[in-house]
Amino acid sequence: MNAREPKPPVTAPSCPRWLSREAKRSWRETVPVLKEMRILARVDRDALTAYCQCYARWKAAELFLDQHGEVYPIRDEKGAVRCMQPFPQVAIARSELQMLQRYQQEFGMTPSARTRVHEIPGLVRNPVDDYFFGPRPDPQPRPLR
Repeated sequence: MNAREPKPPVTAPSCPRWLSREAKRSWRETVPVLKEMRILARVDRDALTAYCQCYARWKAAELFLDQHGEVYPIRDEKGAVRCMQPFPQVAIARSELQMLQRYQQEFGMTPSARTRVHEIPGLVRNPVDDYFFGPRPDPQPRPLR
């Protein structure tokens, strides 16, 4: 743990007026949760804004895909289906979800993010961590025998 880490006051930043309706709805739902977790500060405004925008774009792409499916036909000049092409919303949904997951990690919004602690050098690592994350390299190389 960094004892010298800056600790800004737990304060909700103001919601940007230019956010989309869906992003503002996400803001209104997310801010109280983050305040209750005592991890939100005014300085987090830009990151929270980006999270809410990502959420709104991801949701719009998912709603489009729910309505239209993931692919559409490409037809030849006679009207026969030549192949199927994914809608651009497939890539949008995927990339926005990846960004959402990154922001969720930053804000401690996933079970693993909430339980993650910084490793203190010199302490033995939990064997369960080695099982899930693989053994960590030794901090100092061992001499060859």
